[in-house]
Amino acid sequence: MLQGMREDIRTVFENDPAARSIPEVLFTYSGLHALWAHRVAHWFYRKRRFGIARLVSQISRFFTGIEIHPGARIGRRFFIDHGMGVVIGETCEIGDDVVLYQGVTLGGTGKEKGKRHPTIGNNVVVGSGAKVLGSFTVGDYARIGSNAVVLKEVPPHSTVVGNPGRIVKVNGKRVDKLDHGNLPDPVIDICSQLQRQIDMLKAELQGLAAEKDKLLKEKVKDGGSV
Repeated sequence: MLQGMREDIRTVFENDPAARSIPEVLFTYSGLHALWAHRVAHWFYRKRRFGIARLVSQISRFFTGIEIHPGARIGRRFFIDHGMGVVIGETCEIGDDVVLYQGVTLGGTGKEKGKRHPTIGNNVVVGSGAKVLGSFTVGDYARIGSNAVVLKEVPPHSTVVGNPGRIVKVNGKRVDKLDHGNLPDPVIDICSQLQRQIDMLKAELQGLAAEKDKLLKEKVKDGGSV
């Protein structure tokens, strides 16, 4: 247990350049307090002492502003930066070396039973205000942008932004990059359509004129009058 606490303190120093001393981390980092309280609550939860588990988690929520359901499973070197407003649901599973920023929600989409919260892979970063909702997986080394709303699976090594969330990078390569030098021009498109219609009308007129000339020649040949 003490070894795990030391590792948690090292994780704070590795992820937050503002951390200056161990006493400062121990007494002022709400994310660390919430994590340690969750470990106590989760121990009671696994022993099926659900009432005590929820009581511990709610006391932690009161003091830290971070709500972690005691049923959530959290890996090693987990770090919550600032933390106010973070919510983690009961069936959420979080891997190792995950970083969450303030206002993040790892929640569900309704009142469904069973696994209803996301599974977060290893080395994932979730930006401030992001919402990851549903029982899907966010792959290893994924990045969720600030205020993104993610409702479906995220592949490993990808970056998701926006509402609804969309993948903009996979393995460091952009997947939605626009070629601004070749964007369509609506005025040119309309002119092109008009030109095509004019060409079709010209062709029809030429066909009618040729048919008229043919009829006239046939009448003259038959001795008829024009």
